[in-house]
Amino acid sequence: MASPSAFTLLCFLSLLLSVIHCKTLKRDVKALNEIKSSLGWRVVYAWIGDDPCGDGDLPPWSGITCSTQGGYRVVTELEVYAVSIVGPFPTAVTNLLELTRLDLHNNKLTGPIPPQIGRLKNLRILNLRWNKLQDVIPPEIGELKKLTHLHLSFNSFKGEIPKELANLPELRYLYLHENHFTGRIPPELGTLQNLRHLDVGNNHLVGTIRELIRFEGSFPALRNLYINNNFLTGGIPAQLANLTNLEILYLSYNKMSGTIPSGVAHIPRLTYLYLDHNQFSGRIPDAFYKHPFLKEMYIEGSAFRPGVKPIGAHKVLELTDTDFLV
Repeated sequence: MASPSAFTLLCFLSLLLSVIHCKTLKRDVKALNEIKSSLGWRVVYAWIGDDPCGDGDLPPWSGITCSTQGGYRVVTELEVYAVSIVGPFPTAVTNLLELTRLDLHNNKLTGPIPPQIGRLKNLRILNLRWNKLQDVIPPEIGELKKLTHLHLSFNSFKGEIPKELANLPELRYLYLHENHFTGRIPPELGTLQNLRHLDVGNNHLVGTIRELIRFEGSFPALRNLYINNNFLTGGIPAQLANLTNLEILYLSYNKMSGTIPSGVAHIPRLTYLYLDHNQFSGRIPDAFYKHPFLKEMYIEGSAFRPGVKPIGAHKVLELTDTDFLV
C-alpha cells in the first residue's frame, strides 16, 4: 500500500497532468482565430498554432493570458498594442467572456465600439486609447460592472458622454480626453464612489462646474479633475471645496469667469491648480499662497488684478498608463 506522502505526490502529479492537458474552451479558440484572420501580419506572425493558450510544444500566443476554469483553459487577458492593427474593432473579442483586461491601445482601429462590448461582464481594464475609433460610446459599456480603468482618449468619439458610465461602481480612472464629445459632463458621474481620476480635457463640452457637482456628496474619492480646453462657463462654486481629496484641478482654456472663492484654498491636498486662459477676475485669496501642498498655480491669460502672482513654474502634466494600470 502506498505511503501517505507517495499518495499525495501521486494526486499532485495527476492534478498537474490534468491541468497541462486540459483543453482551451472552444468558444475562445474560435473567437481568437476569427480575430487572427482579421488582423495584420504584425500580430499574426507571433500567433502560431491553432490554440491561443498554447498546444503541446507551442507557447501561448503573444499578448494572450489564459487561466484554468472548470477543467478548461479560458482567455483572461488580450493585450495587442502598438502593432498597427488596421480596420474595425474586432467584434469577435466580445465572445471572450472571461476577459478581465482588453488592451488594444496605440493601433489604427476605426469605426464604433460595438454594443456587444456589454457582454464582457468580467472586464476590469479596457484600454483603447490612441486609435481612430468613431461614433458615440455605446451605453452598453455601463453594463461592465467590474470595470476599474477605462481609457478611450485620443480617438474621434462624438456625441455626449453617456450617463450610463455612472453605472460602473468600481470605476477608478476615466480617460476621455482628446475626442469630439459635446454637451455637458453628466453630473451622475459624481455618484461614483471610487472615481479618482476624471479627464475630459480637449473636447467640445459646455456647462458649468456647479452643474457637475450638483448632487450632494459628489465625487467623494476624486483626486484629479481635468476639464481643460473645453467651453465651460460660469464661475468656480464654493461647493467645490467639498471635494476634499482633490489634488489636481485643471481648468485651463475655458470661458469661465468670476472670482476665486477662498474656500478652494482649504482643500487639504490641492497640489496643482490651473486657472489660465479663462476670464477670471479679482484677487487670489492669500490662503492660496500659504497652502502647504500647492506647488503650482497658473493664472496667465485671465483678468486678475495687477500684482496677482502665480505659484511655481508651469509645466504640462502628463500621466501615462503605467501610473494607473495596476
